[in-house]
Amino acid sequence: MLEKEVEGKIKCPECGGKKLFKDSTRGEVVCRSCGLVIEDGMIDFSQEWREFDSGESEKKRRAGAPMSLARHDKGISTEIGMGYSDIFKLPASKRPKFFRMKKWQQRISTATERNLKYALAELKRYTSFLNLPSSVEETIALLYRKAVAKELVRGRSMESVIAGALYAACREHGTPRTLDEISEVSHVPKREIGRTYRFLARQVGLRILPTDPADYVPRFASQLTLSGKVVTKALEILKRSKEKELTSGRGPTGVAAAVLYIAAQMIGEKRTQRQVADVAGVTEVTIRNRYKELVRELNLSSLQDN
Repeated sequence: MLEKEVEGKIKCPECGGKKLFKDSTRGEVVCRSCGLVIEDGMIDFSQEWREFDSGESEKKRRAGAPMSLARHDKGISTEIGMGYSDIFKLPASKRPKFFRMKKWQQRISTATERNLKYALAELKRYTSFLNLPSSVEETIALLYRKAVAKELVRGRSMESVIAGALYAACREHGTPRTLDEISEVSHVPKREIGRTYRFLARQVGLRILPTDPADYVPRFASQLTLSGKVVTKALEILKRSKEKELTSGRGPTGVAAAVLYIAAQMIGEKRTQRQVADVAGVTEVTIRNRYKELVRELNLSSLQDN
């Protein structure tokens, strides 16, 4: 008998005990104290077969993958002759018929479908290169579909619209990527990405708050191979900076780079301004200006400028 303890605030109506267990074989919830059957006839949602490898699992599974906006057909369409092995099992006289059907299935697709097919393939490449989670990819795909539905893509390159949607989705999910990083993977100029982002935000009705410099700190620290102590110290300095409103009107990447530079010096894991600037995608002058301002306003006079 398969037994599993029932967690939660459920009590036995007979004795008031909370020691309940679920009998998976009988589909019952039973009280251990008095033996009362509290619930019976429960539905078993687990699979009714056993599997010993991935191939056997695929054969026995009766449901496909979930719908995804990141696929041009949302993952629910079918394709004639997806694998040529099955077609060649047919008699030679019937094969041309299926080859013609396969060709015409590709020809009758609409311009929107062809656009989505190519655009979402590019999107997959962008998110893979930038190491973004699937939730961000789904949001980007949704924004792009809205842009296509409102004919916002017309007159603009597909790559620039995807890059603008990617920048917006990353900020919305709290996993921001710099314009330099997006420009590198999409081969679209930073100015064009920013212009398309603002256009999409205005037309689609996006309301995205300014990027928090704290979102960049852990990622920059990881690229600079800095320890957790440096990250903690950098976030403390950043918190003090926000309290004194030193981050207002400043670029988030520049502020994040400066607090990391300061924290690394304080902990003893020094990095040069050039190294930090390369990772953050800002100039050494920006880091130097933010550094001097923070040291002066936060009374960190013991630090020496490298």
